[in-house]
This record gives sequence, C-alpha cells and structure tokens, in this order.
Amino acid sequence: MRKRVFGSIFLTALVTLLLTASLLLAAVHSGLSGNARERLAGECGYIARIAERGDRAALEEIGQSYTDRITLVGADGAVLYDNQGDEDSMENHRQRPEIEQALRDGVGASSRLSDTLSQQTYYYAQRLQDGTVLRVASTADSAFGALSAASPWIVLIVLLALLVAALLASWLTHVFLAPIVALDLHDPLKNDAYDELSPLLQRMAKQNRRIEAQMSELKRRQAEFDDVTARMDEGLVLFSAMGDILFANRAVRALFPKDSASGGYLTLCRDPEYVRVVEEALGGESAHGRMEKDGRVYSLTASSVAGEGQSHAAVLFVVDSTERDQAERQRQEFTANVSHELKTPLTSIMGYAEIMENGIVKPADVAPFAGKIRAEAVRLLTLIEDIIRLSQLDEGGAPAPFEPVELRALCGTVRDRLQHKAAANKVALAVTGEPVTVQAQRRTLEQMVFNLADNAVAYNRAGGSVTIEAGAEGGAPFIRVSDTGIGIAPADQARVFERFYRVDKSHSKMTGGTGLGLSIVKHGAALHHAKIELQSALGAGTTITLRFPKA
Repeated sequence: MRKRVFGSIFLTALVTLLLTASLLLAAVHSGLSGNARERLAGECGYIARIAERGDRAALEEIGQSYTDRITLVGADGAVLYDNQGDEDSMENHRQRPEIEQALRDGVGASSRLSDTLSQQTYYYAQRLQDGTVLRVASTADSAFGALSAASPWIVLIVLLALLVAALLASWLTHVFLAPIVALDLHDPLKNDAYDELSPLLQRMAKQNRRIEAQMSELKRRQAEFDDVTARMDEGLVLFSAMGDILFANRAVRALFPKDSASGGYLTLCRDPEYVRVVEEALGGESAHGRMEKDGRVYSLTASSVAGEGQSHAAVLFVVDSTERDQAERQRQEFTANVSHELKTPLTSIMGYAEIMENGIVKPADVAPFAGKIRAEAVRLLTLIEDIIRLSQLDEGGAPAPFEPVELRALCGTVRDRLQHKAAANKVALAVTGEPVTVQAQRRTLEQMVFNLADNAVAYNRAGGSVTIEAGAEGGAPFIRVSDTGIGIAPADQARVFERFYRVDKSHSKMTGGTGLGLSIVKHGAALHHAKIELQSALGAGTTITLRFPKA
C-alpha cells in the first residue's frame, strides 16, 4: 500500500509539473506571438504609407536600415522588392497565407517555424491602394529554441523538481499512512484515525468480538477434549487423509514410548495388524484387529471419517484386552471345571442309586452304598457351597458387617474344627501367637483360615505338624499357617490360587478337595485388603501368611 500511495502522489506531482510547464510554455509562446504581431502591424502600417506615396527611394532607404524583412509583392504574387534578397530569383508569393489573406481581406498575418523549430518567423501583410501587398517579416527565437538554449538548466530544474516531488510524495505518504499504520487492530475503537475509517473500524471491532467468542469456545472445547482424552485408559489416535498423525493421547504415548507419535502412521508402530487396520480405515472401511506387545494383548478398532473428495481420515482406538481375555479364558475354564467337578459326584451317586434300584446290591451292601452316596452328596454340597461363597466374594463379599475379630481366638476355633481330621491323618495341629484384633467379616475370615489349615493337614505327611500363628509385626496383624507337608513346586506357586487348580490331581481326589479353597482365600484377602505371602519348597513344607493393614 505504501508503494501505491507514494506512486500516486509522485505521479500526481509529476503530471502537475508537466502540465504547468506546458501551459506556461503555451502562455509564453502566445504572449511572444501577440507582441510580435502588434509590433509588425505598427511597422507595416508606417512603411505602407511611405510605399503608397510611390517613393521607391524612401522605401529602399528604410529597407537598408530596417532589421526586419520588407517585401513588396504584386497582385499576381510576383516579388517586386525585398530588402534581404534578390527579387528576380525569388519564387511567386501568391500562395503564401498572409499574402492570400491580405489580397482578400486587406491585411493578413501568419507565422512559421524553422525546420529545426529553434526559430519562428512572423509575417504581417497589408494590401496597398494600387493592389500590391506590403509584407513585413520578423524572425526571433521560438519558445522551443529558448528551451533548447537553456536545456542544461532546464534538465537541472526538472531533476530538482523530481527530487522535490519524490521527497514531498514520501513525506505525504508517511503523513497519510501514519494513522493507519498506528491502528490497534485488537481494539479498533480506541484509534483516533480518519473519520472515513470509522465504519470499517466498527465492523472490525464487531468481528474481533465474534472471533474472541469463537476462540474462547474453541479453547473450552479443546480443554474438555484434552481432559477427556487424558483420562482415557484406551489409546486414541487421529489420522489425516494423508496418514499423518494429528493427535495421540497419553495412553498411546505410554504404549509406544520409544516410537514417535507424530509424522506418518508408520512412525508410531509397524505391527502388521496395526498397519492393516489403519490402512483399511484410510481406504474408507472400518477395521478391527488384535496386536500383541510386551506380553499384553490390545484390541484395535479403526473407523473411517469421510473427507473432501475421495479421501478419508481415520480414528483408531487401542484397548488393552489382556485382563478381559484372561478373564474370559478363566471363565471358560471355570465353567468346564465346574461341570466336571459337579459331574463326578453326581455320576457316582447315580451309579450307586441305579444298582440299589435294580436290586443288584446285596442287603449287606446297602448300608455301605448308602454311605458312599452320602459321602458323594456331601462332596457335592461342599463344592456348591464353595462356588456360592466364591461368587459372593467376586461380587464384593456376603452382606455381612465388618466387626472386631480377635485373630488368635479365631485360629483356635479353626483348630477345634480340624482336630478330628488332623488326628485321622496323624498330623499335629497347634495354635501359637498373641491376641490381636482386626476389623473383618468373621465368617469369611474363618473360612479363609480354615481353608489354609485344611490344605495344610490334607497335603501333609503322617507324623507331620501344622502350626497356626496369629500376631502382629511392625503394627500390622497377621495369620501364618505353616506345615511340614509335601510342599509346592516353584512352577506351581504362581497358580495355586487359581480356581480348580491342583498341584497333584490324584492326591486331591483322595483328599476330596474341591480345588476352590485357595481361590476363596485369595478373594477374601482382597476383600480385607490383606496381602498373601507364600513360601514353599518340595518336600520341605509350605508357609502361607495373611498380612492385614495397620489399624
């Protein structure tokens, strides 16, 4: 804009200068021409009076001393006398404009420039009484000639004028644009500019308010989006139609800490399933896949977002499905195990009952068969109770209140319940420690300790021992069950708390266990915010400790 304003002002000044010079030149030329004609008219009238008296000698005498040219022309255009030339060798002047005009009107005048335009000759002619024409001519420098003679000074003046015009244009440009340049576009109404700019500034202020409102709304929505995506456990990635990563939330950056979450989609991950899912979404199709990374399983879901033309952007969700898959696998295993465990005692019950129903059994064997049916029914009932109890713990425990429970007394109750079984297995059962109280669900906690002690008795050796200890270490209450039994192999220690998992299936059948005892302990510990510690070695016995939070 500055260049355009400067150019306009400079051009205006230049045009004004040229127009002024032209008008001045025309005025000077017109003034000189008028003065010359008036002078020649007066001189021609004086000489004409002498020529009309027929005094040729007087006319020649005047011509000798007269600096201008005197020419006497006959009515036919022949030159009769010329004070500066040979009349006999001169051409006919009948067609000269001033001669024609004088013959017709009595007087005539004209002017002619020289070929070089440096001189101009003025002519004035007057018709005499005898029909001849007296013409007086005066030659002087023309305006163009005067300009040519003064050309060095004119060039200097023109250059000086151009410099002045440029400086003036620059100054005026600064003066005109200074208020505009100083405009505060963030607060247009406080500007003291030209009145003509007021409508524009009003519209700018209104537009600024609208933009500020829109920007505030965008920032609010962006903050909400950032807050939501930052709290998401699922990974979220947005891709442009060109496959560039537009956005990746915290979960994605944590999943791929060594990869770049910017640039093209291949910079984030090169897993074949990931690449397939993203490319299908960029191609306009929704896609699903599974990807394994660092021992975990992730579900990939990509959706296509239609863009301009045939292009498609994409949105990718990355969900850690490891626990879900494990839970599904455990559910399937649990269902299969429950079916198997329920089927085994029911098959025995049905077999014995069918033999008795068909009368095949001897009367003496009826009582033993009934005892076996009862034993299998008890085993079935125990299994069902354990399943119900485990289901309750999965749902957060039975609706029983927490109450103060003295652990050493609880351990004594468990010992009393297992004393008969321990004696039958030739295992010594003892309770040690000191009184300590925790807030707990009494029934659930008693079931947990019972299951630990029951396993310690069942998987012990004849002549072995089981010790149930209660107390506190560092202010944290604990219950510790130690035995001198067969022990648990290191490979099995991580799985013994799984449902229906048995280290020795043949021994478990002999002991009549359901395979849910330690799983109930695990869920009960979670309910009471307790930690489980397992120490065991094959042939050296097992120690399991329940550590409760400090009171």
